[in-house]
Amino acid sequence: MSLADELLADLEEAAEEEEGGSYGEEEEEPAIEDVQEETQLDLSGDSVKSIAKLWDSKMFAEIMMKIEEYISKQAKASEVMGPVEAAPEYRVIVDANNLTVEIENELNIIHKFIRDKYSKRFPELESLVPNALDYIRTVKELGNSLDKCKNNENLQQILTNATIMVVSVTASTTQGQQLSEEELERLEEACDMALELNASKHRIYEYVESRMSFIAPNLSIIIGASTAAKIMGVAGGLTNLSKMPACNIMLLGAQRKTLSGFSSTSVLPHTGYIYHSDIVQSLPPDLRRKAARLVAAKCTLAARVDSFHESAEGKVGYELKDEIERKFDKWQEPPPVKQVKPLPAPLDGQRKKRGGRRYRKMKERLGLTEIRKQANRMSFGEIEEDAYQEDLGFSLGHLGKSGSGRVRQTQVNEATKARISKTLQRTLQKQSVVYGGKSTIRDRSSGTASSVAFTPLQGLEIVNPQAAEKKVAEANQKYFSSMAEFLKVKGEKSGIMST
Repeated sequence: MSLADELLADLEEAAEEEEGGSYGEEEEEPAIEDVQEETQLDLSGDSVKSIAKLWDSKMFAEIMMKIEEYISKQAKASEVMGPVEAAPEYRVIVDANNLTVEIENELNIIHKFIRDKYSKRFPELESLVPNALDYIRTVKELGNSLDKCKNNENLQQILTNATIMVVSVTASTTQGQQLSEEELERLEEACDMALELNASKHRIYEYVESRMSFIAPNLSIIIGASTAAKIMGVAGGLTNLSKMPACNIMLLGAQRKTLSGFSSTSVLPHTGYIYHSDIVQSLPPDLRRKAARLVAAKCTLAARVDSFHESAEGKVGYELKDEIERKFDKWQEPPPVKQVKPLPAPLDGQRKKRGGRRYRKMKERLGLTEIRKQANRMSFGEIEEDAYQEDLGFSLGHLGKSGSGRVRQTQVNEATKARISKTLQRTLQKQSVVYGGKSTIRDRSSGTASSVAFTPLQGLEIVNPQAAEKKVAEANQKYFSSMAEFLKVKGEKSGIMST
C-alpha cells in the first residue's frame, strides 16, 4: 500500500469517528439552517401580514375578548371557591400570560421587517435608536421626509433632545434613497400593527395584575402579579405550586441553551422567573443568587397561604416582603468599623510595699555613694587612662578630677527620711544660736570664739556667752525640774472669778 493510500484510509477512519461522536450536533445544525432560511424567505415578503400572523389569529381574538368580558364583570375575590384551578377565569389568566410572550416575539419580527425595509431610506437610524419600539415610532413619524426631525413635538416625546440632534445631523448627510408609495404604505401598516400589539400587551398586563390580587394576593405582593402568573402557569396551577419545595420554585422558567461551542459567559444557569423579577434585579449582581433563594422560600409560604384562601387582604404577603427587604438592607450594610481595643490589665497583683525605719536604714546603706556616682560618669570624646594595668578598659570616670566634690557622703533619700515638725526645728535653731565666744575647753569649739559681738545698734558690744545658756537652764529648772512645784499666776484667779 502506498503512502497516499494509507493517508486516505486514515482520513476515512477519522471521518467515521466524527460521524459517530457528533450525531446529536448534526441533527441540530440543519434545524438552525432551516430556521434561518425560513426567516430570510419570510422577511423577503412584500406585506407584514405574511410574517406576522398573530394579529389576525383566532386564538389572539378569543383571549382578548375574554379579557374584556371579565374586566366588564368586575369579578370579586369572594367568587373564588375551592381550588383556584377550578375558577374559569384562572385559565384565561394563564393563557393571557402566555400570549404576552408570543406578542414579544411578534414585535421582534415586525421590528426586523421594518428595519430591513427602512434601511433603504435611512440606514444609520438603526444604530442611533437601538430600542425597538422607539425605532418603530420614529419611522412612522419621519416616513419619507427626513426634514421632520427639526422642531417636531411628536418626536420629542419619543426620543431625547440629544438623540434628536444626532438623528437630524445624520439625516442631512445620509445616502439613502426615496421610498415608493407602496413601500411607504407597507411600512406604515407594519408600524401600526406593532403599536397595536404593544397596546394589547399592556392591556393584558393590567388585567393579569388586577386579577392576581384576588387569586394569589400574597404571592403577587412579594414578586409582582406578572411574575406570579408566570410561575403559576409553569407549575400547573396554584395548588401544584404550593406543593413544590423552594429549590424547585426558584428554577421555574429556567431556559436550557445549547450554544454548540460558543461562549457561555453570558448564560446564567439555574435562573428562572424569580431571578429576573424586579425585587431580585434591584440588588447588586453578587447578591442576586442569594436573594433569589430567599425570595423563592418566601414565595413557597405565600403560595400555601393563597391555596387555602387565607389572608385575602395580603397581610401575610406584606409581612414576608418586609422581612425580605430587611434582610436585603442587612446584606448591603457596610461592615462595622474595627475598634482598637486596649490591652487587658495584667493578672499580677499589686506588690506589698515595705516601710519603716529599718527599711529606710537599709536603703541608706545600700544606696549609691558619691564616689560611685563619680566613677560611673564618663566624658565623651576624651581618652581615659586605665585604673589598673591588669584590667584594661576599666577607668575611674570623673573620680579624682576637678569639680568632683566630696569623696564620700552619707546617702539620704529625701522621700524616705524621717521628718521633724517645724516647732522642733525652731527649738533646735534657738539652741544652736551662739552669742560671742565660748570656752574652748568645755565646749571644744573653735579657738576663734570671742565675747565681743557685733550688734546693729551699738556696733561692738561685750556680751556674756553663757547668758543664753543660763536663761534656758533657769527656765528648765523652774518648769521641768523634778523639784518644781505648781505655780499660781497672778491676776488669773481674779479674771476667772470675774467671768
